[in-house]
Amino acid sequence: MRKFLVVLDDSRECLNAMRFAAMRAAHTGGGVAILSIIPPDEFNHWIGVGEIMRQEARERIEAHFEVFAKWMRDKQGVNPELVIREGEAVTEILAQIRDDTEIGVLVLGAGIEKGGPGPLVTHMTRQAGNLPIPVTIVPGGMSKERLEDIT
Repeated sequence: MRKFLVVLDDSRECLNAMRFAAMRAAHTGGGVAILSIIPPDEFNHWIGVGEIMRQEARERIEAHFEVFAKWMRDKQGVNPELVIREGEAVTEILAQIRDDTEIGVLVLGAGIEKGGPGPLVTHMTRQAGNLPIPVTIVPGGMSKERLEDIT
């Protein structure tokens, strides 16, 4: 089954990327893999404190994931999978694409702030010609209704 890989983070545009991935998966018989990445600099503490912080980060991610997963299951009939990786975002996204051969499309949300579309979108579009799969960039300001129309 072809999967849409979408990155779960704290950005506003993440919501539209999640919606798009779920709707496309529902309409094409695909799946959704939700990737959340814990940055390595979060744990530069003593070993015991770092482990507690790592566990707390995982619990936050799982709670955040459950909100999206419930919506995907209830509204789109898609049961997403959660993948948590630790490291630099771009490196871990590429590693996940390499490790899971069912991933067919990377879905990213583009920010609408003055600073541009966001670091992930900027970096991945620069590498787009060398990526093993297509990248879909979903505008962060697109309405839910418009997303429904185009998926």
